[in-house]
Amino acid sequence: MREVRVSIAVITMILVSIGIIMIYSSSGVYAWQELGNSTYFLERHLMFLVVGFAGMITVMSIDYRDLRAIIKPLLLFSIFLLILVLIPHIGKSSFGARRWFKIGPFSFQPSELVKLVFLIYVADFLARKQNKISDFNKGFLPLILLMGIICLLIVKQPDLGNSVLIASITLLMMFLAGAKIWHIALLAVLASPILYYLVANVPYRLARIVAFMDPWQDAQGVGFQLSQSQIALGSGGLGGLGLGKSVQKLFYLPAAHTDFILSIIGEERGLIGTLVVVALFMAFVWQGARIAKRTQDPFGYYLSIGIVSMIGLQALVNIGVSIGALPTKGLPLPFISYGGSALIFQMMAVGLLLNISRTEDR
Repeated sequence: MREVRVSIAVITMILVSIGIIMIYSSSGVYAWQELGNSTYFLERHLMFLVVGFAGMITVMSIDYRDLRAIIKPLLLFSIFLLILVLIPHIGKSSFGARRWFKIGPFSFQPSELVKLVFLIYVADFLARKQNKISDFNKGFLPLILLMGIICLLIVKQPDLGNSVLIASITLLMMFLAGAKIWHIALLAVLASPILYYLVANVPYRLARIVAFMDPWQDAQGVGFQLSQSQIALGSGGLGGLGLGKSVQKLFYLPAAHTDFILSIIGEERGLIGTLVVVALFMAFVWQGARIAKRTQDPFGYYLSIGIVSMIGLQALVNIGVSIGALPTKGLPLPFISYGGSALIFQMMAVGLLLNISRTEDR
């Protein structure tokens, strides 16, 4: 599988390189206006990237199967961090959300750690319970209850997007492991009123749904972000306005260097540039699926599926939000969007995927 590993590494490096270029392009003016340093976000992103590469190399240097011995205490520690971040004066509050720990000049988001750690735990659980996963009480329910606790803590931050993502990855892995469809369907039915309550009774979430239905109905209000995103994508045409020539990044499109960086790519590099990014993620998922298909170790099989699902679903949601096909979720575009914790753990996830492939070859 060496050629598959090389292709995944190359795809990741290309996406990371696109991210470096577009973060500077999309944030330079804003950073200069607000912080007096046009390279502020670029410098921080590069530091996060260095940490991410270090983490990636670290997880590649060990036998991934050794993680099974420490995953339970690591998961407990991660859940403890989720609880700790909700405590005032410990967790950092920003724009009404308490999701980060402030560590010097940097912030750490424990939900990103939990996302990867829980994924590893699910892979270990499914490998241990292969013959019991179809049993509701012994295989399905224990994992769902643990998932529910984690998602509840993340929703309390509040962060519904990551909760839905974690639940989706978990259910997909369980389905592929042999969970009964009617068990998953029953869970979906029971969870639907809760999801409705979480959306309908929180004004900003409800506003996002309204904006998603028709952003142009109130383009200067709740639909502002989505309408500006669509303007950016439409303005780019086929070949784009040119690198660095985006108009929407000039204080029109909020979160231009984070959640809506794809819109700036579309404006500056056009439909061609956007399709290149989409094709790269599709290639990543395809090659990752090839690793999963060839992996004989059950733990490695489920772990590779989880990693590919995490990267693929997050990219799909971000792209869907940018083009107006999905309501705004607040999930960054993997490897490309500006971000600290998310980028670091995404790089480590890729390291694990490469580790699985290399170990299988041995």
